[in-house]
Amino acid sequence: MVEKHTSKNGLRIVLENIPSVRSVTIGIWVKTGSRNETEDLNGVSHFLEHMFFKGTKTRSPQDIAEAFDAIGGQVNAFTSKEYTCFYAKVMDTHKEKALEILADMFFNSSFDEEEMAREKKVVLEEIRMYEDTPDDIVHDILARASFGDHPLGYPILGTEKQLQSFTPDTLRHYINQRYTPDNVVVSVAGNVDESFIRTVENYFSGFQSGGGAKEVEQPEFLGNQIERQKDTEQAHLCLGYNGLPVDDENMYSLIILNNVLGGSMSSRLFQEVREKQGLAYAVFSYHASFIDNGLLTIYAGTGKEQLPQLKDTINRTIDNLIANGLTDKELKNSKEQLKGNLMLSLESTSSRMSRNGRNELLLNKHRSLDDMIAEIDAVTHENMQQVIDSTFRHAPSSALIAPETA
Repeated sequence: MVEKHTSKNGLRIVLENIPSVRSVTIGIWVKTGSRNETEDLNGVSHFLEHMFFKGTKTRSPQDIAEAFDAIGGQVNAFTSKEYTCFYAKVMDTHKEKALEILADMFFNSSFDEEEMAREKKVVLEEIRMYEDTPDDIVHDILARASFGDHPLGYPILGTEKQLQSFTPDTLRHYINQRYTPDNVVVSVAGNVDESFIRTVENYFSGFQSGGGAKEVEQPEFLGNQIERQKDTEQAHLCLGYNGLPVDDENMYSLIILNNVLGGSMSSRLFQEVREKQGLAYAVFSYHASFIDNGLLTIYAGTGKEQLPQLKDTINRTIDNLIANGLTDKELKNSKEQLKGNLMLSLESTSSRMSRNGRNELLLNKHRSLDDMIAEIDAVTHENMQQVIDSTFRHAPSSALIAPETA
């Protein structure tokens, strides 16, 4: 059971006690990401995530690393389109020490100019590495094709131009606007009882609101096509279809649709494109859900001469889904796979911390496993056909990275 507490300053704390384990995972979730940036600030959320590890008023970057090593802990962070998370996993005996270090990083980072200059080089290499990986960068291009100049179309890493413009004041102003108590959730899962909620409150009691965050604007799905020529061995293709927001009542139907389409080794695209025709080594689909919309993506990489055949196979697979829906076997198997994935995810304190933190941050609610299984079991062929028809009603956006002769 997930215990929830809202502090006087608006900070939300969620805690799940799992007495059968000896670890505790603590995550600080902030409801801000690349969709909350302006064009001039694109990449600041991700760069700020890096800078929280680069020293505080009392700890150097090496001190932070050694502090976690000294307690046998794992620490990391990530930035997405809509949120940023800093987390640590430790033995239950070291949970308060881990919380103290995370809070120090969160509230007392110094943003030293020399450290910033060094870390800009690191992030620049991360951007370059991404650019050298066409099967990664094509997904960023698809976001631009799908959402245009809306911030959901921005790359999470930003660009070199914006990166070089960031100053310590840039980071502090962004924190003042976005890192506010009502925008933050602390999620704890593991061998820890609810008294730890008071411990979290003690470390976050001085957390005050800043300048106030703007509401995000809902994007329009554009369905554009973008092609980029690059010296690659393969053509990398992404197709995007308008998906569902994170709290949509038809979400499980769409997850089942994705599983049947390209989300598993038994999926139609994997079997048709790879197993039967040998057109690609990598072919898959996935759905990304946001606060107010979503994007269903199909990816495949193939030789330039096989690109027309690949596109035709994908289109025929989708046309067959529209015309005939799912088989009874596909619907049954996908339900069982989805339920299995849910249950297996409950075996890790890290995944429980992530699930609870994200649910609180984006949905402000928590459903039991029994409730979720009941919703999955309730999905019918009629539900599936409605989602298929709405998903593929409009032409997709597309992104293609290919050699010049493709």
